[in-house]
Amino acid sequence: MPTPTIYRTDLRGLEKIHEGKVRDLYSVDAHFMLIVTTDRLSAFDVVLPDPIPDKGRVLNSISNFWFAKTGHIVPNHLSGRPIVSAVSDPDEAALLEGRAVIVRRLKVLPIEAVVRGYLIGSGWKDYSQSGRLCGIELPHGLRLAERLPAPLFTPATKAAAGKHDENIAFDAVERSIGADLAAKVRATALTLYGFAAEYAQARGIIIADTKFEFGIDAAGVLTLMDEVLTPDSSRFWPADSYAPGTSPPSFDKQFVREYLETLKWNKKAPGPRLPQDIIARTSEKYREALARLT
Repeated sequence: MPTPTIYRTDLRGLEKIHEGKVRDLYSVDAHFMLIVTTDRLSAFDVVLPDPIPDKGRVLNSISNFWFAKTGHIVPNHLSGRPIVSAVSDPDEAALLEGRAVIVRRLKVLPIEAVVRGYLIGSGWKDYSQSGRLCGIELPHGLRLAERLPAPLFTPATKAAAGKHDENIAFDAVERSIGADLAAKVRATALTLYGFAAEYAQARGIIIADTKFEFGIDAAGVLTLMDEVLTPDSSRFWPADSYAPGTSPPSFDKQFVREYLETLKWNKKAPGPRLPQDIIARTSEKYREALARLT
């Protein structure tokens, strides 16, 4: 039986404290929050009007899978508490099944910890113009989508809703959160990426790049949070059709972006409606990523 499609939530018993592009956050108490992963999809930092069936459940499942897999590298924000401990209404609890988690509240670090393993997207544009990627010198002659000599940590700012993240130099991260913590974030992000990329490669998926988000818990411990290594926060490519020099097909929302690029749309809200075949094929892409990984 298919799960219900959810575009927006309005839980009766909890205070909604934030509505992001995809996730709705509710306060449980002073120490815990409820995160609901909806079926909303954003492209070019605009939330589109059509939900993608099963997307929220898939994203939540993939994140939980990776949180469990990477616990030996860094602790994460999952509390382990069942949803029914915070949501008393049985209908609401049933609606949230598979797409919600209760997490520990953290002091959020004000950066996106981006790791790039391949030359694609804004990194390719940067390299084509300057021979560098986010200020880092690269060898001459690299092709589109080529694997980098080594994964690179290329941090970015956390942009407000409707704005674009901006790449920043590592010394700006040091000034923002301190040199010791910046070094720990970089090392942890690179270790996470290396571990996940090797695991995914063995299952037919190339993780071209990804972004992590971190916070600090009450004891001062660096903690992984938000989502992790999903098709929304990463570029996933099928390994069996990968060829440098061309833009690979993907399991992520790049499929939707490419469709939107064919439209006469200024990439500002409101976003355009999506045809049913684009919605269905995007949903299939997300489900396939989950199936391959798990």
